[in-house]
Amino acid sequence: MSNSNDQEHQKLRPIEQHTTAAWANIERTKEISNVAIPSEVEVGNAKEWVDSNQK
Repeated sequence: MSNSNDQEHQKLRPIEQHTTAAWANIERTKEISNVAIPSEVEVGNAKEWVDSNQK
């Protein structure tokens, strides 16, 4: 029973941190859909991170 409880507890912890995500610094949002649009700098930073962390 303890193993099941441990698995449930692990599901509650976030897998990744979103503090450095491109959408963390929202430049603007779309009017109707309310979608976050990051700045070009943040998009460039995100692309650099993805390119450098490819397997």
